[in-house]
Amino acid sequence: MSMPRLAHSQQNLQQPAAVHLDEAGEKWARESLQKMSLEQKVGQMFMVWSLARLMNVESPDYLKLRDTVRTYHLGGLGLTVRFEDGILYENEPLEAAMVTNQLQKDAEFPLLFGADFEHGLGMRLKEVTNFPQPMAFGATGNVELARQAGRITAQEARAIGVHWNWYPVADVNSNPLNPIINTRSFGEDPKLVSDMVAAYIEGAHEYGLLTTAKHFPGHGDTDTDSHTATPIVDRDKAYFDDVALPPFRAAIAAGVDAVMVAHILAPALDPNPKHIATLSPAIVTGLLKQQLGFTGLVVTDAFDMGGLTLMFPEGGPAAAARAAVKAVQAGNDMLLIPSDLDASYHGLLQAVRSGEITEARIDESVLKILRAKASVGLDRTAMVDLDAATRIVDKPSSLAMAQEIADQAVTLVRDNHRVLPLKATHAGTNPARNPYLSAAETHNRIVVLVFTDDSRSDSGRLLDQQVKMRIPDANVMYIDPRTAVGMTPPVLDAVQQAQAVIAAIYMAPVPGKVVRDQSDAVMNAMALQDAAAALLQSVLRAANEKTAVIAMGNPYLAAAFPGIQTYVCTYSHAQVSEMSAVKAMFGEIPMPGRLPVTIPNFAKRGAGLGAPAPVSSGGTQ
Repeated sequence: MSMPRLAHSQQNLQQPAAVHLDEAGEKWARESLQKMSLEQKVGQMFMVWSLARLMNVESPDYLKLRDTVRTYHLGGLGLTVRFEDGILYENEPLEAAMVTNQLQKDAEFPLLFGADFEHGLGMRLKEVTNFPQPMAFGATGNVELARQAGRITAQEARAIGVHWNWYPVADVNSNPLNPIINTRSFGEDPKLVSDMVAAYIEGAHEYGLLTTAKHFPGHGDTDTDSHTATPIVDRDKAYFDDVALPPFRAAIAAGVDAVMVAHILAPALDPNPKHIATLSPAIVTGLLKQQLGFTGLVVTDAFDMGGLTLMFPEGGPAAAARAAVKAVQAGNDMLLIPSDLDASYHGLLQAVRSGEITEARIDESVLKILRAKASVGLDRTAMVDLDAATRIVDKPSSLAMAQEIADQAVTLVRDNHRVLPLKATHAGTNPARNPYLSAAETHNRIVVLVFTDDSRSDSGRLLDQQVKMRIPDANVMYIDPRTAVGMTPPVLDAVQQAQAVIAAIYMAPVPGKVVRDQSDAVMNAMALQDAAAALLQSVLRAANEKTAVIAMGNPYLAAAFPGIQTYVCTYSHAQVSEMSAVKAMFGEIPMPGRLPVTIPNFAKRGAGLGAPAPVSSGGTQ
């Protein structure tokens, strides 16, 4: 039985308001549930990916996605972009809006669109507001900035048809070796993380965006990526009570709409070695729902991740079906990104038909899902106004706020007063070179070494451009693990000649990233790979006193290089953070940030010299 189709017209477009379930929405949710068949109700509990790229409605890709939505009666879709060989292919916001509109128009039921907008829409799209990574917010210590980010992300997300952000990260990053949370966390202080999480939720709600606290019951003290393995948080119950759980309590108190459960083992909370949190009744129902009193949506982390699939080594459709059943039995309401949708859907359907799961249990979850849809106006209309998107997305005021946050996050952890600030030789634009001045005379005065995972990526490009606007003859050299050995002689030669060296290190968590050392053993994905680490060590041995290391992401990297004399953290490789890094290098902005984490054998949480740097002559603001 189909629900009544929503009318779609220019006069019937979304007008996002604060997240709120009114009486009409509650009535719609209950009546819709009563009209649904069992097949339709089970389908509402699944979400799969949809690419944000524009698709012709007659193209095979679109028809396949449309038919999947209809065949399985999906509750919603996760909006994402193509990611191949380490490169993220961002799409335009209007493309995304057109995709969500078209799918809503062709869907049987209004679709709930979710996305991973952890640092704004810039995490997936271009020409949008891109905030720094969450740890940068922690470095500012200013919860109002998190609230502002929530507001801006909500406005932009709703403008393109996304109703639900799978954020904020409520994990307390208490393990410096964490390869997947790291800078995605606000920091290691449960109180700071709690305050930031609550402020973000409140800001997002003001402009109609559903929020998600993740990754329950806390993914912060792991040294394994749950995308590729099953992490174990081998800590006692007191750790969870005092460190991991407070931010989730704060999120619930702030009215968070959903909690995402992690694919991790937590023996102190459930000793069963097969009960990862996602499949654990003790953790999902006992702890989250009963003890913490959470009544909103409980959602799984992606069901195609290794942390879950490794629990079912037999693989195949039967394993996918069994995982879905166990997740619902544990207390989850929505299952995100199943590895085998057909098997998961039919497995759950069969479990209800056989009496293994009651239909009342399914109704409980589906009513929550429908209430969430109604709270963002999907009971009235599902279409977005494309003209409104051009007025809301990428506003200059939003971009300025993102830049302010990045500027306030910059942290001067160590300073030998011999490198920074750099002195600009030209202001503002890249001038024509003097034909009578030999480039060899000045080319190595300032050497900038950009360490990246892949020199083909965009990492370092804006930093390169901005440095050369200030010092046109700066020597910028890109280094990645494949080129580090071959680059060693020219890099060391340039460093020897330089008056000052900047080593900008781009390292950020990448889901599912596997890094191997020279012996082919898996190494921590947040550590510099062997050849690159060896080159940085050689640079520091040769020129430590005249080298400033800039952590464009992972602040913990300094633990492997304890002799660093000048160390700056931006906690992020977003373009606003690149701008902040350059301005800080040239003394154009102060560096007021404070470390929100402890760097072992290097600096304690709260460290930061914080003195405003003198303005460099000829620099730009």
